[in-house]
Amino acid sequence: MNKDQVKGAVKDTAGKVQQKTGEAVGSQEQQAKGLAKQGEGKAQKTVGDAKEVVKQAGK
Repeated sequence: MNKDQVKGAVKDTAGKVQQKTGEAVGSQEQQAKGLAKQGEGKAQKTVGDAKEVVKQAGK
């Protein structure tokens, strides 16, 4: 696992927590921010996954 995979997974999880917290308190703004953070995290993890594939192909 590389740093982009880890950071992406952490950001995705934090976004889920933020979204659920927004739902609990009735804040659409927090829900939207949580969803955006999840998207960023998934994108970063995908970049990390791609880097890992390239790294493995080079071996």
